[in-house]
Amino acid sequence: MKTSLILVPGLLCDEAVWAHQSAALAGLADVHIATNGARDTLVAMAEAIIAQAPARFALAGHSMGGRVALEVVRRVPERVVALALLDTGHMPLASGDAGEREVAGRMALVEKARREGMRAMGRDWMQGMVHPTHLADADLVNAILDMIERRSPELYAAQTRALIGRPDATPVLTSVRCPTLVLCGREDAWSPPRRHEDIRDLVPGSRLTVVAECGHMSTMEQPGAVSQALHEWLERAIEHNTNLRHITGGKS
Repeated sequence: MKTSLILVPGLLCDEAVWAHQSAALAGLADVHIATNGARDTLVAMAEAIIAQAPARFALAGHSMGGRVALEVVRRVPERVVALALLDTGHMPLASGDAGEREVAGRMALVEKARREGMRAMGRDWMQGMVHPTHLADADLVNAILDMIERRSPELYAAQTRALIGRPDATPVLTSVRCPTLVLCGREDAWSPPRRHEDIRDLVPGSRLTVVAECGHMSTMEQPGAVSQALHEWLERAIEHNTNLRHITGGKS
């Protein structure tokens, strides 16, 4: 029987952000892609996933999806057999000026989406989200913009509120006991490698992969490298859980 794998997209993303990975991992797992929708808290997104998830499953989240994945783990840690956190973070909104600047920047983009449309906003948003050399890749740029344009300003506003209200996930990270992969693009300016080193250090036994020539949209910018890392993670997790079942007599 294959492992069940749930892939959680990030802000404004849909199944397109996981297209390469869902195909590459199909031989190892029954792959399901979550839908965050217009829910305006990470908790609501996590609870929607839990309500539809099988009894035990592997879980991978990209960007905001990584934060949603951590909220799933916070609630049902015994059901998550493997965890992958890609281009994400774990800290709440900063206090003081730093937090105010983040909120102002996020809301300015929401207002641009309302005034000028999602695609126009997406062109601004992408400037800091992909590796500079990838901005010349018309296929990649259009795939990201098409994905963003499938979303509405109302959904964007709701998901933005969810990120602004994000909880501190540090206690979740220190409690994780399943095989865990931490991955990010080397040039991810939004969620840089140093942040992922912190996450790796908090999760016992986790492994960090930093993908070269890659910004925040790692699953689309360097799909082959990301799929390979996830494939190796899932193989390790399957072996780990098989061995655990043998040790415990099938009671893991």
